[in-house]
Amino acid sequence: MAKKTPHHIRTSYIIIGSIVIVLIIFRLLLPSILLNYCNKSLAKMHGYYGHVQDIDVALYRGAYEIKEMYINKEDSSTKKQTPFFSVKMLDLSLQWKALFHRRLVGELIFNSPKLIFTKDKTEIKDVKKDTTSFKTVLKDFIPLKINRFEVNDGSIHYVDAGAKPAVDIYLQQAHILAQNLSNVENNKIALPSTLTANAIVYGGTLSLNMKLNPLAEKTMFDLKAEIKNVKLAMLNDFLKAYSGVDVNKGDFGLYTEFAAKDGKYIGYVKPFIKDLKVLGPQDSSDNILQKAWEVVVGGAAMVLKNQKKQQVATKVHIEGEFGKTTTGVWDAVWELLRNAFIQALIPGIDNQIDLNSVNTVKPEKKSFLQKIFGGGKKDKKEKK
Repeated sequence: MAKKTPHHIRTSYIIIGSIVIVLIIFRLLLPSILLNYCNKSLAKMHGYYGHVQDIDVALYRGAYEIKEMYINKEDSSTKKQTPFFSVKMLDLSLQWKALFHRRLVGELIFNSPKLIFTKDKTEIKDVKKDTTSFKTVLKDFIPLKINRFEVNDGSIHYVDAGAKPAVDIYLQQAHILAQNLSNVENNKIALPSTLTANAIVYGGTLSLNMKLNPLAEKTMFDLKAEIKNVKLAMLNDFLKAYSGVDVNKGDFGLYTEFAAKDGKYIGYVKPFIKDLKVLGPQDSSDNILQKAWEVVVGGAAMVLKNQKKQQVATKVHIEGEFGKTTTGVWDAVWELLRNAFIQALIPGIDNQIDLNSVNTVKPEKKSFLQKIFGGGKKDKKEKK
């Protein structure tokens, strides 16, 4: 006769088995629970409406994947929706590496995101508000500080459907990587966090490198970026809509450096246009006024072009305090003429700006006329 299992052991088996079954059922229901929670959160956003198609959970790595998510801007009166953000897959997870530094933080990975700024729907002044709203949504989804985020194959659009012709300009194949945003590592240096970005822009490339301190009381960063070899002819709809000119040929580049600390900032923007040709076969159907305007623009570009380098270029110095900006307009005019007639500007980052540049005492700035004819405080003292 078989020996019976003691009652207390059978009870333990039943309890353990019940717990396992409950956990299995919970694990099976968890994606649906999270999906319902996410969609409710997205539907409650003021001025926006969003939806998630599906969610997968990976408990072994403390993560879940949000699939086919979109957020639209919603007109408060008409309730009409305009596309604002979409992503094929958003991975939110615990960053295990940070646990070695005794910090509990998370990381985000965006696969194929698309961000659309639409004129009259998302003005420049609203970008900060849009970013804040999106951060609030993410905070609802993951109760951790984000220490790392990455964007793979992203795109950013600016759309103006009311322009003639309609405008839709964009950068694509963007890769963005931001690390140590919560200052888990290197917390003894001034700029412990890093952000790098690369993208394709109309046959050209964009690259950006930035060091920053996102936890500083006042904005603190050191940024260097460049755009190279953009084919202007591919931007003809944009050029025609906003300047009344389209081009037959030309490459655009832009180089910039900025640094900020203690509520102040300093930097420059250095734009280049090379091998510009305004008139071409694309102008055959233009009216007489359009052709006349393009002749004027093309003529001005010819006069201001450095003949040896075949480039029109200038350098605009910008500095000030946040909320109060000073732009070196006359300096920009001088650099434009200097590039054309004296010495060509070099297409590239000058490596002149860093954190130490922000509070450095600047030499006396002279106006455009002073640069040509002399003058200024120093000259006046010498005359005395």
